[in-house]
Amino acid sequence: MRLDELRPTENVDDRRGSFGGYGPHLAFGGGGLGLVGVVVLSLLFGVDPNQLLNGTDTGAPTEQTQGADSGPRPDDAAYAFSRKIVGSAEDVWSPILKARGVAFTPATITVYDSETPTGCGDGQSSAGPFYCPADSHIYLDLSFFNELADKFGAPGQFAQAYVIAHEYGHHIQNLLGTMNRHDTSEAGAGGASVRTELQADCYAGVWAYHANAQFHILQNGDVDGGLAAASAVGDDTLEKQEQGTVVPDSFTHGTSAQRVRWFKRGLANGDMDQCDTFGAGTL
Repeated sequence: MRLDELRPTENVDDRRGSFGGYGPHLAFGGGGLGLVGVVVLSLLFGVDPNQLLNGTDTGAPTEQTQGADSGPRPDDAAYAFSRKIVGSAEDVWSPILKARGVAFTPATITVYDSETPTGCGDGQSSAGPFYCPADSHIYLDLSFFNELADKFGAPGQFAQAYVIAHEYGHHIQNLLGTMNRHDTSEAGAGGASVRTELQADCYAGVWAYHANAQFHILQNGDVDGGLAAASAVGDDTLEKQEQGTVVPDSFTHGTSAQRVRWFKRGLANGDMDQCDTFGAGTL
């Protein structure tokens, strides 16, 4: 990827190396696996929308915090990269929503180590990256990028960018009221949870189209990296790896083929109107 034309977002909360104020006395309605099957949404697991949407938004302003260890960290490059991807998402989505008469407010990306309190409960890195609609934060343990390459066979920066763009797609859904109009806790191959996730994949493709048009980010092999990431986290692929069988009634994110198809659909011409998974008869 070419990153030189991208600006880093200022809407960031860096909690790496910071443990102050976090402990078992803080009750946020469940641990990391308690978010599984809910709305939005970790990239790898579902997060039940009703639980998420009932979370408490403290209304606190976005702050850029510094972890307990202020020295250089091995994940500093991944942190800088993530800030640039989110910055590009802000620059892409703001005019798109403005043209539709929708007020754009940016999401905040929160990077952390292992676990952190969120507006949707206790966030744990074992659940993968996720978006919390209650506080409009994208939560990311940067070590997930290593897992994406080593465990899921999707190395490279564009695969990482796809992960972030997918979560930002959930923020766009939140701004558009999509999550309020649908029972996104409904699992199953044709359920609202799958349709929510596939739309976020399509929105990730929309971001990629416009980011490339504006900032010339794509290089040879980048799109293949994004497609590999989308394919690696399909419900059917994950279930085969984890339990040896596929159970469509338990799907929350869609099959590998579906995730690739909807990402490519958004990438084709950058038209978010092509991302209507809720109106699609066939996913």
